[in-house]
Amino acid sequence: MLSIGGFVTFSSLDWPGVLSAVIFCQGCGWRCRYCHNTQLQTNLNNDIFSWEKIGVFLDKRKNILDGVVFSGGEPLFQQNLALAMQQVIDKGFKVGLHTSGVLPKKLNEIIHLVDWIGLDIKAPLDKYDEITGVKNSGVKAFESLKIVMDSKKDYEVRTTAHQSLLSGQNILDLATLLSSIGVKTYALQSFRAKGCKDEELIDKHRPYIDDELCKNLDKLFPNFIFRG
Repeated sequence: MLSIGGFVTFSSLDWPGVLSAVIFCQGCGWRCRYCHNTQLQTNLNNDIFSWEKIGVFLDKRKNILDGVVFSGGEPLFQQNLALAMQQVIDKGFKVGLHTSGVLPKKLNEIIHLVDWIGLDIKAPLDKYDEITGVKNSGVKAFESLKIVMDSKKDYEVRTTAHQSLLSGQNILDLATLLSSIGVKTYALQSFRAKGCKDEELIDKHRPYIDDELCKNLDKLFPNFIFRG
């Protein structure tokens, strides 16, 4: 059904306000420098976390959990994602999705099944390829952003901050653009060294998001979150 590289049985963080299980799908077309799930970038067809066993677990958690989040890696690369989501819905759970928007056409095909989307918008367009390692990746991400906003689904747009990749001004410029096109919920999250394989980023990481930047970002969105 799905190529699954990890499974979290209970989370209150991966879908804000919703108690959920999290399925970590394998495979991703981008190679973001700050990725902290690098073990999921390649599709290994790992059978340790079988879809059938997860289904049995979910059947036992119907009165405890509210939703199931499909994360990754990049879930949109899963051929059977829509079928898996429908099976989760049939069990009585809401569906959440973490995505970088790498496949806007696929996102458009499955978004009717999703209750909430956490969408990574990684940078202004001119900085995108440096982060993802893939040309024109930002164009696809912003196409996906339009799909999310047009869908009227609940969502969170989020950006990961590292001073070697995004300056404070870069972040403010991006946030101003996102605000101007109608984004309501925006989260800025600090780089996490754990799981990252880029030694240069790890060595150069220093906290740099200050109160002034956060205050300016807070003015731009009805809902702004900083995850330090």
